[in-house]
Amino acid sequence: MFSAGFGRRLSSLAIGSSRGFASKRGAAPHPNSVPLQKAISILKAYEVGQPKQTVELHVHCSPEKGQAPIRGSCILPRAYKSGTRVLVFAEGEKAKEALEAGADLVGGEDLVNKVRDGEVRFDKCLSTPDMLPKVAKIARLLGPKGLMPTVNKGTVSADVAELVRFAKNAQDFLADKAGIVHTGVAKIGFSEAEIKDNISVVMTSIRAHAKENRGRFIGRIYLSSTRGPGIQIADL
Repeated sequence: MFSAGFGRRLSSLAIGSSRGFASKRGAAPHPNSVPLQKAISILKAYEVGQPKQTVELHVHCSPEKGQAPIRGSCILPRAYKSGTRVLVFAEGEKAKEALEAGADLVGGEDLVNKVRDGEVRFDKCLSTPDMLPKVAKIARLLGPKGLMPTVNKGTVSADVAELVRFAKNAQDFLADKAGIVHTGVAKIGFSEAEIKDNISVVMTSIRAHAKENRGRFIGRIYLSSTRGPGIQIADL
């Protein structure tokens, strides 16, 4: 979802040095942080001739003690990913609905066994409620990967067609152990307005996790790209 070299690149930012920023999320914004519009222009300059490179957002969050991990999904105004493989555990009429909605893999216990044996590849996993007891057999396999369907995550429902449509178009985000959300938001070839709109939707979804410390929930925010530097944003 985000480039592996991002952490290393932060040691030599084009816009101010911020080495080790992950451990300093309570620090004041760097005086050389820039407006979002300028950051987008800088990254576009780095990625000239590479319109398919990904624009990445990195948001430092300060959740309440004991608060569940920050994770969620949102529909971007302009989707930037394609080829998401959606697997659905469903049988009978619900299996047919899932296929018609665009699911890539659909099945019952036979599919559970294929997943257990590592015979199929997929990016998102959904289930109808009646299939959960069978899916529970591979919970230890799916859970650590964040793929186990659960009601709380919104990946279990009898309205399987709607689940599939959302899964195909949604952008997922998840904070790491330091409370930092790393997520792609756009392609560098998108217009400035499209990139801004996508970022706005993601930020709204992240801020929805704020509780009592709403004013201090969001700390530093960085924008980067596949080959570009990490740039601290001043106005998000």
